[in-house]
Amino acid sequence: MSSLNRRTPARLGFSRTSTPIHPLDAHPVLEVSAITADPGCGCSDPHGARNDTVAIRMYLVDFPFAVLATSLVALWFSAHVGVLIHEKVRPLDEREREDFNVVVTATLTLLGLIIGFSFAMAISRYDQRKNYEEDEANAIGTAYFRAGLLPADDAAKIRGLLKEYLDQRILFYQTRNRPQLRQIDARTAQLQNQLWSVVQGAAARQPTPVVALSVASINDALNSQGYTQAAWWNRLPVPAWGLLTVIALFCNFLIGYGARRRDYALFLVLPLAVSISLFLISDMSSPRRGLIRVVPQNLLSLSESLRQQQVLPPVH
Repeated sequence: MSSLNRRTPARLGFSRTSTPIHPLDAHPVLEVSAITADPGCGCSDPHGARNDTVAIRMYLVDFPFAVLATSLVALWFSAHVGVLIHEKVRPLDEREREDFNVVVTATLTLLGLIIGFSFAMAISRYDQRKNYEEDEANAIGTAYFRAGLLPADDAAKIRGLLKEYLDQRILFYQTRNRPQLRQIDARTAQLQNQLWSVVQGAAARQPTPVVALSVASINDALNSQGYTQAAWWNRLPVPAWGLLTVIALFCNFLIGYGARRRDYALFLVLPLAVSISLFLISDMSSPRRGLIRVVPQNLLSLSESLRQQQVLPPVH
């Protein structure tokens, strides 16, 4: 049973080896690799290793309403800079206006495409977080029921730990408080170690295919947390935000430069539309601070189900 071991899982990403499960030797081993994160997204890294520049940028786009207000002001200001250039530096000749309109149309089309692609990327990441929440609930539920395959004492310990582990996973989805999140992360890591210690001892005392099935279920439940964490770290890339911002500013500049007269209400239309789009992209991309968040409905349903049902006796 020397191959049955598990390294400390705290705030690390998990991947399970493809080695087939064998009751005597080849139990699944959790391989871990450190992943850095930005505490602003609610995924803390206690080791503190992260790229500070990227972390700060991701932190800024983690507040959808700040993105809305900042982008609205910046885009509106960009349009007025275009008007100022048109009036004071280089007026647009009427003979150039037809060609200029072609450039504006092409640039606006490009902006629309980039916004569409960015929104699709944000939605796919949101859907990924929802799918992993469902997978995690299924994995924990399976591990809970298969714990009955273990000896009575071990089954009772694992089921008790899994209930507390389930509560911590629900809190992970619900909390927005950073200090509380760090406590949740620390307690989750402790529970993972305790779960693996109990199931490792049971497998060492009774290395049978039935016990191996329960070991694999616990392994899948712990792996699912790593997959969920990775999905929460999978954000819209910073270069995509940069490109989107530059094209949006340039489009509003062109709108102002091509205007025949100052019209403050007209100059607000495009900035407002683009700002709302950026707000929605930021909201969908932000897993913890946005209005559109993943509700742990499957985990909550599982928790309620475990509270209501009678604990099944372990199978000998």
